[in-house]
Amino acid sequence: MDHDSRHSVSVAGVIVDDQERALLIQRRDNGHWEAPGGVLELDEDIVSGLKREVLEETGLEIDPEVLTGVYKHMERGIVALVFRCRLAKGVPVTTDESRAFRWVTPDEISNLAVPAFAVRVQDALHSDGRAVIRQHDGVQLISSDA
Repeated sequence: MDHDSRHSVSVAGVIVDDQERALLIQRRDNGHWEAPGGVLELDEDIVSGLKREVLEETGLEIDPEVLTGVYKHMERGIVALVFRCRLAKGVPVTTDESRAFRWVTPDEISNLAVPAFAVRVQDALHSDGRAVIRQHDGVQLISSDA
């Protein structure tokens, strides 16, 4: 297999509170605001990886509720699975991977996150139980011909 044709799979958890706000973290590596998540390990199942990534970045234990979207970074070959989640245990804390966190309303998301990541949170907050499929270039969404 050609190395350039390989993809990686990441997961993200949009944690929603009782006021329908979502938790965003500010990443230490690039300063971007996003839902917590990261790359799955090769031998890790999807839900375990999601729970691990959220815990590592926020200190929170979560219960995934529904897959709300599948997003592909077209230039880097990263496929992200995004889940709407509820808080199971803990309070958010900064970690080695996150420098800040903030509970945001749907209207506040686009002021903090780039469009390709803001839409993930908005899709999770407005989910009707069916996952959306989108592609992006790391910043902007790319329309589909389908």
